[in-house]
Amino acid sequence: MILVLRALGLGDLLTGLPALRALREAFGGERVVLAAPPALGPLALHSGAVDEVLPTRPWEPLPTRVRAARVALDLHGRGPQSHRLLLAAEPRRLVAFAHPDVPESAGGPTHRDDEHEVARWCRLLQESGIPADPSRLELRPPSVRPARSGHGATVVHPGAASRARRWPADRFAAVARSEHAQGRRVVITGGADERDLAAEVARLAGLAPSSVLAGRTDLLGLASTVATAGRVVCGDTGVAHLATALGTPSVLLFGPTAPALWGPPPDRPQHRVLWAGRTGDPHGEEPFGGLLQIEVADVLAELDRLEPRAAA
Repeated sequence: MILVLRALGLGDLLTGLPALRALREAFGGERVVLAAPPALGPLALHSGAVDEVLPTRPWEPLPTRVRAARVALDLHGRGPQSHRLLLAAEPRRLVAFAHPDVPESAGGPTHRDDEHEVARWCRLLQESGIPADPSRLELRPPSVRPARSGHGATVVHPGAASRARRWPADRFAAVARSEHAQGRRVVITGGADERDLAAEVARLAGLAPSSVLAGRTDLLGLASTVATAGRVVCGDTGVAHLATALGTPSVLLFGPTAPALWGPPPDRPQHRVLWAGRTGDPHGEEPFGGLLQIEVADVLAELDRLEPRAAA
């Protein structure tokens, strides 16, 4: 058994796919078990990169049934907590970044703060003797039927994990209103906890309540909606990574994190990135000032530059 810890969010799962695929190929005869939040399970299994998802919350002890794995891979962080969590499962080998407080990690690769998230985990494998290709981000569309209203539509996703990364609702509404005025169908997506935000964006944009898909789809349903959409507009959040993985044209609003660390590959022009060039606390309680420098006109200009999607 190969045990992998990445008990984080949607974007973390998708940026970790190239490393997971590399691990599967390197240990083709072994069962790959991913310790991750239960909500991510269906999409992780759909990716084909893992055989099982072990429902795990951050820093939750791992069950005894995953003890003595052939390899335990820490894709969760730089340590020491995540390293110790895996070591408690007594794996035969730990693959992790070196941390001075964890002697078992001595000799491991050095963690770098200025490295793209995808490249970071592939390098961890590469420097541990396991070939890994960071370009393998693609995800096939789920077979789950998407919401009919989302087919070929502009997906506007106003939510984000923190307020610092959340562009104002009235600006998302202005973009949605413009897309609708140009004859495009528009849907507003989000999680169950973002229904009110999505409803506010729809109301300000003059859209019907039926345009709000927030809370009406599970993760596979959301992925299917993004896969069949014409374009996506969102911030630095998991849906941005879905658009990259599924090849859906997108306009992505970054701040306070630099796109060089979390953005789409620069050689994919179907994904347009807006960033004011400023960084700050990604967990802040107020919208980041650099993000607020991005105006509605900037987003509309990038939408005009997107190539039409053939499938739409």
